[in-house]
Amino acid sequence: MDAKTAARQRLESQRDLLVELSHRIHAQPELGFEEERSSTWLCETLADLGFAVEPGICDLPTAFRARFGNGPLSVAICAEYDSLPGIGHACGHNIIAASAVGAALAAAQVADDVGLTVTVLGTPAEEVGNASGKILLLERGAFGDVHAAMMVHPAPFDMLRAKIIAASMFEVTYTGKESHASAFPELGINAADALTIAQTALGLLRQHIRAADRIHGIVTNGGVAPNVIPAHTAAKYIIRSETLAQLNDLRPKVHRCFEAGALATGAKLAILGGDKPYAEMRHDDAIAALYRRNSEALGRPFPNLGEWETRPLASTDMGNVSLAVPSIHPMIGINSLPAVNHQPEFTAHCVTPDADKALTDGALAMAWTCIDLASDADLRQRLMTRA
Repeated sequence: MDAKTAARQRLESQRDLLVELSHRIHAQPELGFEEERSSTWLCETLADLGFAVEPGICDLPTAFRARFGNGPLSVAICAEYDSLPGIGHACGHNIIAASAVGAALAAAQVADDVGLTVTVLGTPAEEVGNASGKILLLERGAFGDVHAAMMVHPAPFDMLRAKIIAASMFEVTYTGKESHASAFPELGINAADALTIAQTALGLLRQHIRAADRIHGIVTNGGVAPNVIPAHTAAKYIIRSETLAQLNDLRPKVHRCFEAGALATGAKLAILGGDKPYAEMRHDDAIAALYRRNSEALGRPFPNLGEWETRPLASTDMGNVSLAVPSIHPMIGINSLPAVNHQPEFTAHCVTPDADKALTDGALAMAWTCIDLASDADLRQRLMTRA
């Protein structure tokens, strides 16, 4: 029996377990760095499958490492399992987590035969937007012995190289002074006005930024009562650019808009976070070509998506990994249209039969890609000797 057939049979023997794991994580969503149940279930499942599991790595309680095999080529499959506030797994991280387990168990079936070490890295808090799980794991050495990394991400349709751009999330707070809004307004310092001025300035700034730049946010505190001058307001914002270099150019322009609100009203401004941004994704062409071939062999071709091929999409801390380790991050379709990521309707689609099929297809395509990486002497050598 050849290696890919053996891997496929191993995956198919555990299909029900993987689908159940995906649905269980979906049913009990947990926010970033709070994924205690999800990380525990993943660790327990991998341990039962024969992996050597290390929970709580790198001083991150909900991160983990699970390893199988002793081959010279080390491939990491990244698992995400955090959810979004209010709308649960509207980005399908339940599928990402279960497909990572599936890919690893399939590749593990032949790991020593083909020369692989297979690792599932549990990477928490992808949705937090700053100082996230993969960024902290990178800083703390979790990817230090990894030659290649991969994951698949649910989407309405399959994409091999989604245009993933850099992003930075930060919080803004203004502090003014309360006063009676009618009797003594002149004695107050209006923190809500400061935020309104900042938002107006941001709206005007949008004429003068790059086409791919994005500025978006929410007000998290707008005051406490209409008859009290607001002394405290807060907002969370994300800025995005095609690259980290362009993001560094955009950031001071955005900050000046918030500074304008403070200057105009006399409120005090604090900007918190944004210090560990997400990088753009650098897809490794050779690994992506192998994944394409394996996906197509499973009857899952990549359609011609027109503008979607070049349109800036989302951001992820897998981008940071890709700048350090040769990586891929294909999108795997769950046939959800018109529902798209970060909609409650997409949440519902992430436990449908189409989603379950995406889980197993993505897992097997990744497992076969791992086998190909170990079997291609030139590519294996390139990955193992990179600077």
